[in-house]
Amino acid sequence: MLYPALPPPAEPPRIVVTGAGVVSALGIGWEANELGFRAGRPAFRPVTQFDVSRQRVQVAAEVDLPDDLPQTCLAPRQVKRLDRASRMLLLAAVEAWRQTGWEAHEDIPWVLGTTAGGMSLGEAYFRQAVQSPLHHRGQPTRAMLYQSHVQARLVADTIGFQGPVTIISNACASGANALGRAWELLRRGRAQRVLSGGYDALCQLVFSGFDSLRSMSPTTCRPFDARRDGLRLGEGAAVMALETLDSARRRGAEILGEIAGYATTIDLHHLTQPHPAGDAALACMTQACNSAEIGPAAVGYVNAHGTGTLLNDSSEAIAIRRWAGTCAAALPVSSSKAAVGHLLGAAGAIEAVVCLMAMRGKWLPPQLAFEIPDPVCTFSVLDKPRDAVVDVALSNSFGFGGVNATLVLRRWV
Repeated sequence: MLYPALPPPAEPPRIVVTGAGVVSALGIGWEANELGFRAGRPAFRPVTQFDVSRQRVQVAAEVDLPDDLPQTCLAPRQVKRLDRASRMLLLAAVEAWRQTGWEAHEDIPWVLGTTAGGMSLGEAYFRQAVQSPLHHRGQPTRAMLYQSHVQARLVADTIGFQGPVTIISNACASGANALGRAWELLRRGRAQRVLSGGYDALCQLVFSGFDSLRSMSPTTCRPFDARRDGLRLGEGAAVMALETLDSARRRGAEILGEIAGYATTIDLHHLTQPHPAGDAALACMTQACNSAEIGPAAVGYVNAHGTGTLLNDSSEAIAIRRWAGTCAAALPVSSSKAAVGHLLGAAGAIEAVVCLMAMRGKWLPPQLAFEIPDPVCTFSVLDKPRDAVVDVALSNSFGFGGVNATLVLRRWV
């Protein structure tokens, strides 16, 4: 099924959020996550999903998945086959869907971001192929469900809707770029409603890869702190139900917030190292604000990419300083990764939901591991919970390979 060939609207419509589902190591659902992010509660613990005894770092932010999933259109046999990543995606999607009041069996586009997809199924396939090459039981199912578009299709079947599926996989910016792509579809009149977000589950290949690169912290994740020594991995999923403002108003829907702007840029400086002066990050924030028709003075909070790595944080800090200018000193900034780790393809989507939570609840999310500011940080890193009314927030996602994304979110009043 293709996107309908419709002429673009004379005026781009405003795009609002009428549903949001979230799964992280802080809990399942909006309420549990809001409590955790508002308190700045870290969710790291020893890894139990696979053997990490030979790894330098042995902790991550694991999700406690429930034994039972919500009642869906899937047959029990299909539910049993779902891997860990698909289960988190399903939980987030069902929560967002139930909030919207949308009818099932609609032709709704589905735009998802992920990096690992069904990697754990690929690992299981490989282990069995190596250990028992003549034993093929379960292998066709693993090969089929390994594909991320099949995971998306199963979730669509869960809810009972049909529509084109787009998978975006460009490292740590995947979830944010998926939301940005959905935003563009709606703004261009290609759809009235879109489900979009990001998801990723912990898996041994990715975990050991980051560990071998020595990019993970053996102490704790402390973005923008002068003593930072690496990131921590996590897992989760977030899905937003996006629609035009006219569509939401016709239904009398509750509006959680607005996506007012978006931009994506590419950093060609180095495959894994951002430009030291943050040129691409600066361009991304500037272009996103231009698309929202605002300047830095209108932004009341920045949810930074803030991985806790030496080069990434310094580059982003310089970019924020250059972008904010004289507004930098009073600008509140924090990174959600200090609480739930780096969620890779899910990071940008969950962090966008955190911005919505904060603006609706009139609070700002702290990062409690922050103690000694890096001298390059000329902004205010939130080191404790704070009540505040913020009308506009920026969410940054800057990935390996140089793909950047910034979302501008606005409080709905």
